[in-house]
Amino acid sequence: MISSCSSEHMCYGSEEVRFTRVMADKRQRARVQGAWANHSKTTVRSLQVHRNSSANVAGTHWLPNEQPAADGRFVFQNPTEVQRKIPEEKTIDKEGFYEISSGPTGVSRLYLKPGFIDPKEADWMFEQLYAEIPWKQKSNIREGRSYQEPRLTAWYGDLPYTYSHTAMKSNPHWHPLLIMLKDHTEKVTGYTFNSLLCNLYRNGKDSIDWHSDDEPSLGQKPIIASLSFGDTRIFEMRKKPPPEDKGDYTYVERIRIPLSHGCLLVMEGETQKEWQHRVPKEYHDRNPRINLTFRTIYPETQRN
Repeated sequence: MISSCSSEHMCYGSEEVRFTRVMADKRQRARVQGAWANHSKTTVRSLQVHRNSSANVAGTHWLPNEQPAADGRFVFQNPTEVQRKIPEEKTIDKEGFYEISSGPTGVSRLYLKPGFIDPKEADWMFEQLYAEIPWKQKSNIREGRSYQEPRLTAWYGDLPYTYSHTAMKSNPHWHPLLIMLKDHTEKVTGYTFNSLLCNLYRNGKDSIDWHSDDEPSLGQKPIIASLSFGDTRIFEMRKKPPPEDKGDYTYVERIRIPLSHGCLLVMEGETQKEWQHRVPKEYHDRNPRINLTFRTIYPETQRN
């Protein structure tokens, strides 16, 4: 019995030993597997952190105005460089005086008076000017090449007038209607004029490109009084850019003025020094328009 019990005990003891060893092996495998699992999770987590860090680093290239905060999140900061906006174009179509800019040398000013000439009187004046002014197409020179102006012109004055590298001969024989219009314009504006450039825009394709009436013969601060007859055309103006913009007109101020039948527009002060103007082409039907631009020409001895 004792031997029997002893052998039984030994059997059970062997079973316990085997059981203990099996459990130890399982625990060991569990620890090993757990270590691999933890290592795998750590590796995945590390990869995710690495990827997020890489994304954030890349993000700094795409979002230069974002800076990492202490907790690793990005905080948006306003750009330090001022964003320039293109000024909204202004329209002037009501009677009045307009100071369009002011600088160290003085003020650029416009005076607009629609209906300066009564419509019925403007009608017959247009017909007479259209038929009796000796209209011609002037040739100019640009970049060494000759081209014809896309409009017709005529010049009146005791002195010749040179622009775009070609001269218009003096013509002291004023048409009586032009003399009457000059006198009327001088009385209303208070200025005196000794010359006149007439322009005939035959249709919407006739135009004049960007320019300033700043020829030396016009003096330091030219005054231009412009009378319009016939169809309405848009008169555009743009301010000359500052030197640092190197001729870039993207951000300059712009003005549109519809010049209607019988209206008067006066440009004075620093307008020719600070601004450019033009009458652009219009790609739809336009009837003829006559533009009379009164001005003063100075002989060379008086050009200071």
